[in-house]
Formats: sequence, C-alpha cells, structure tokens
Amino acid sequence: MSTEPAPLVALDLTGTFAFGLNGALTAVRAARLDVVGVVVLGMITALGGGVIRDVLIDSLPSATFLDWRYYTLAAAGGLIAFAVSRHLRRLEPAITVLDAVGLSTFAVIGASKALDAGLAVVPAMLLGVITAVGGGTIRDTLVGQIPTVLRTGLYAIPALVGAAVTVATTETGLYGLPATLGAAAVCFLIRMLGLHFGLNAPEPPETRPPGGGTRRRK
Repeated sequence: MSTEPAPLVALDLTGTFAFGLNGALTAVRAARLDVVGVVVLGMITALGGGVIRDVLIDSLPSATFLDWRYYTLAAAGGLIAFAVSRHLRRLEPAITVLDAVGLSTFAVIGASKALDAGLAVVPAMLLGVITAVGGGTIRDTLVGQIPTVLRTGLYAIPALVGAAVTVATTETGLYGLPATLGAAAVCFLIRMLGLHFGLNAPEPPETRPPGGGTRRRK
C-alpha cells in the first residue's frame, strides 16, 4: 500500500479512475476494439504516465504495481467504458471533463512525487507534465493517432501550470491539501476554459513559398 499522505493518495486514485475511464472511452471512439483492447488501453492511459515518472526518478517497483487499488481502478474504468460505449456520443462532455480531471490530478501528483525524490524545480515540473500526458500519449500512438498533447488546444500548458503551482507552494512551505486542490483546480480551469473558448497553444507562422504568396497550414 502507498505510504503517501491520505489526501494525496485519494487524489492519485481519483485521477487513475478518471483516466482509466476516459482513456478507454477515447480508445472506443478511435478504433473498434474488443473488451480486452478497451480495458488495456484504459489501463495504459491511467497508469502509463506514473510508470514513466517512477522509472525516471528510479522509484522501482512503481507504486502502480505495489498497490492493488491503482490497477483495479484503472481496469474498472476500462470495463465501465466498454459497458457504456454504445452511448458514446452522449458521453462526449463527460469524456472531456474526465480527461481534465485526470490531467489535473496527475500533474499535481507527478510534480509532488518528483520533489519528494529530490529533483530540482524545473525537472519536477517536467515530470508533472509527463505524468499527466504520458499515458494518453502511449494510448494515442497505439491507436494510430497523433497524440492529443501535440494536436489539440491547451493540454500540456495547463498541466505545466498545475505542476508549477505545486512546486511553488512546496518550495515556499505552503504545500498541503488546500494547495494541492488549488493547483489541481487551476489546471482544470485552464483546460476547460481553453476548450470552451477554442484557445490553442501558439502555432508556427504561415510560410511563404519561393514563388510568393502564402502557404497555409492544412
């Protein structure tokens, strides 16, 4: 079982279930898969980022494999997604919210665990982002899609902000449950506002071909 403080464990388990459900629903939307494929991709989404983080900070075996609650919740999310997949179109708003919840919780937990492992400020922030987007990146690659983090709106940026708030509150001695929830809420709010208003990260400027005129991105 995890030795982390109970509020952090609860937040981590919440993110695990949310990403397991969201990852499996996203997999159903992207490809026709049987129950095994749906559950596996849900578990990869939920657990992949944390495993990558633990490998990078040399925290092995990963907590994912030491605490049965993590893989059980990830698998349960996948099974629930498979059971309700026929209602996928009606579940689109829920998929979006669950994705934002998982992104927020994992960014905070990832940065916190990186700091606990003795990493400096910038590496801890980066590991927060990797924890948040790693599983989804693996999932998208397996179903043949460009990873969400590379192609859609504000995704990595909210995770980076959430990780940065976590690092800042920890370094100033303010870290605790209110700061944890606050950092997650900031990440969640930025992600949802980005989706609502159609905001995107900066893109490369339009290029001009040799013969003149403007070459637009497709």
